[in-house]
Amino acid sequence: MSAADEILDIVDENDRVVGQAPRGEVYARVLRHRCVFVLARDPEDRVFVHRRTDVKLVFPSLYDMFVGGVVGAGESYDEAALREAEEELGVSGLPRPVPLFPFLYESPDGGQSWWSYVYEIRCALPVDPQPEEVAWHAFLPVAELERRLGAWEWVPDGLAAYERLKAFHA
Repeated sequence: MSAADEILDIVDENDRVVGQAPRGEVYARVLRHRCVFVLARDPEDRVFVHRRTDVKLVFPSLYDMFVGGVVGAGESYDEAALREAEEELGVSGLPRPVPLFPFLYESPDGGQSWWSYVYEIRCALPVDPQPEEVAWHAFLPVAELERRLGAWEWVPDGLAAYERLKAFHA
């Protein structure tokens, strides 16, 4: 099954399931669905940063400070966060990501929207990211990540989640 065929829950403005559709249709029709964002830190408190591959359905080749992705139909946010973290980092046996807060992401042009949940996790090295998902990666100190925010092209939903995460920790 391709990523475009994966079945997702469609949700309303209150994050209640109102239907299901294949991911490709969800993206094409711009239907509201669910996503998880997991900020992965190594034992030195550096943040896992990566550039997405050029074949990703959404935001190809852009940088991201989160691992994560869509929540499958019938899957909980917590289940998706652990699954996505293990898949994208290429690490098995991770502890459950710590849930921090939900938010409704809305694109600046108002054309896209999805319910999101932000998590944090500690990850022991080494990681072995999925080559289908991750074109480049590094663990960066937060100060270095902050310096790169204006220099690199970042996924917009990840930037929105990161700004909310900084406010959450302030």
